[in-house]
Amino acid sequence: MLGTVLGAVVAVGCGPGFGSDGKRVPPPVPAATAGAQRPQDSRAVIAVSPEDGAKDVPPAGPLAVTVTGGTLTEVSVQSGDGAAVPGTVSPDARTWRPDAALLPATPYTVDAYAVDADGHATARHTTFTTLVPRDDLIGFPTPANGATVGTGMIITVRFNRPVIERAAVERGVTVTSDPPVRVVGHWFGDRRLDLRPAAYWRPGTHVTLALRLRDVRAAPGVYGTQVRTVAFTIGRDQRSTVDAATHIMTVRRDGTVIRTLPVSAGSPEHTTYNGVMVIAEKFALTRMDSRTVGFGGEYDIPDVPHAMRLTRSGTFVHGNYWSPPDVFGATNVSHGCIGLRDTKGGSADTPAGWFFTHSLVGDPIRVVNSHDATVSPDNGMGGWNLTWQEWVAGSAL
Repeated sequence: MLGTVLGAVVAVGCGPGFGSDGKRVPPPVPAATAGAQRPQDSRAVIAVSPEDGAKDVPPAGPLAVTVTGGTLTEVSVQSGDGAAVPGTVSPDARTWRPDAALLPATPYTVDAYAVDADGHATARHTTFTTLVPRDDLIGFPTPANGATVGTGMIITVRFNRPVIERAAVERGVTVTSDPPVRVVGHWFGDRRLDLRPAAYWRPGTHVTLALRLRDVRAAPGVYGTQVRTVAFTIGRDQRSTVDAATHIMTVRRDGTVIRTLPVSAGSPEHTTYNGVMVIAEKFALTRMDSRTVGFGGEYDIPDVPHAMRLTRSGTFVHGNYWSPPDVFGATNVSHGCIGLRDTKGGSADTPAGWFFTHSLVGDPIRVVNSHDATVSPDNGMGGWNLTWQEWVAGSAL
């Protein structure tokens, strides 16, 4: 396997062409982005088989990563619990293949990174799920086993089939912690169960999620087969507040302000959601490609640095090297994301680099004074925007 992944192709985002709710918007013009210049497209094109989002993929494959117009520099394939899949790259560094068959009924992520002859970087991120036996119920939990996460982490279990007997299934999903805290589930539809305590987790808490679904009836003719345990740890308590009116992010650690950062939030036409959003994924380098969301080839930004996903609909905190420095702290020009000053390629010395380095998946970020609605509780880890009474009401128990 070629090292650690540095980036991803993002299915939705807020570069040119994206709104904060994932809706299509016109590509920007220089006046709308305060003189921003669009980065050049990379000539390296990464292809992954099976296609992004594929289901019922045979464990024997096909799984392959290939690149045209460049060479692979890093490939990472992981199962849903964070286990790495070993693989081999071809002598010409244009193809990667796994060394063995995959596991059945397992979600996988593929992250690949390549450069072209001029050194321009590009990246690709895809997901797929291997074949699930017919009529079996499988739950796919996050976060990953062994992870250290922020105090705003919400546990999510996504099921491969609709759950009709929600109470029975929910009884088979339990969360224990040290120190102890009450954790309650909330259903978002018939395939997703989120679980959280009444307030943010206490730093240092050790959390164990147990899936005991074997022989549990989920629907007529559908039974669970799973016995699985996932353990993770809560890290330090970091909470950030973004004031869209003053263009400032205030970062607090254990209640003490450790830094204030100038930002550029969503423009008046494409405002940023209000409310609490939680970092769900981190990408040191991210490619935002309009083709991945069903648009034409309107734009393709291969190297957005220091990107952290906040919602499934496409809200990110990310580095921005194409807008002039005086935008940050003064003007909101994005299409719904929260932009921090950065350099091309990303630098640890910039505001974006600092915030990326000091953030964990699970850290909460609250946006205030934006002219938008509060983010939906099922959009990413937006469940903190429900009161505890509203949250408990969503439990089948």
